[in-house]
Amino acid sequence: MALHKSGFVNIIGKPNVGKSTLMNALVGERMSIITNKPQTTRHRIIGIVSGDDFQIVFSDTPGVIDSPNYRMQETMNKYAFSAFEDADVMMLVVEWGEIFPAEHPLFQRLNGLGVPVFLVINKIDLAQEGEIQPFIDQWKALFGFREIILLSALENINIDLLKEKVLTYLPEGPEYYPKDQLTDRPERFFVSEIIREKILMLYQQEVPYSCEVVTTQFKEETTTKGQPIVNISAEIYVARKTQKSILIGKGGAAIKKLGMEARQSIEAFLETKVFLELFVKIKENWRDDERTLKQFGY
Repeated sequence: MALHKSGFVNIIGKPNVGKSTLMNALVGERMSIITNKPQTTRHRIIGIVSGDDFQIVFSDTPGVIDSPNYRMQETMNKYAFSAFEDADVMMLVVEWGEIFPAEHPLFQRLNGLGVPVFLVINKIDLAQEGEIQPFIDQWKALFGFREIILLSALENINIDLLKEKVLTYLPEGPEYYPKDQLTDRPERFFVSEIIREKILMLYQQEVPYSCEVVTTQFKEETTTKGQPIVNISAEIYVARKTQKSILIGKGGAAIKKLGMEARQSIEAFLETKVFLELFVKIKENWRDDERTLKQFGY
């Protein structure tokens, strides 16, 4: 009888290097928000890949913020560093051309881990042929990585190779989740994340970073014509009154566009019709308020 391999593979790295794109490519499903703005991921999100004789539990973490400005960012760093506590394999994701200084505190943490550490160089499609080996040599001089994998998460280059390499290092173990389960998060969480993703895409400067989305209603119903529909209500919290005005826009035009784009993406995610209502509320300085952060799941 074949051995069953299983384990936790945790993804770390700086903001905006493609960790979430990689996670989605590995799992084959939309698990994490992807935008070109840094600090998009705020929580630790699990994506599960299962086969008959294996189960890989991937964990996407927020990018490590060198100088946090808010309690929320401090909490995000805690989520990122919690990845060091339960990894069977650790993956440090960097983008092509990025190099860390030799004294970077991350190397100290990785040294004491006692588990295989992979270096995953993302966005390799941007590299020129002659540049690749010298760049790999620079990283080899910094740390004794067990494997160095060059890939493009966006172009799906070497994703399967990375999965194969991970499997060779996983210990024998049980299935931690049912084989058909893809994540540990409920649908409500992903609905809130999709709305937040649209805010990041549609609004500028500080506004998206001042928003938190809470799905307050998620009700599966049937229309009068017998069609399934999900009725969703969500509250968008902002830190200041001026941000509420920007979010709503002149004559409600901005929030109408937000609602339409979010609804379309939620329908694609849930594979059913959706009725979506959005409400904007002000919760002053919520990013520094410990009690509010706990309410919001931080």
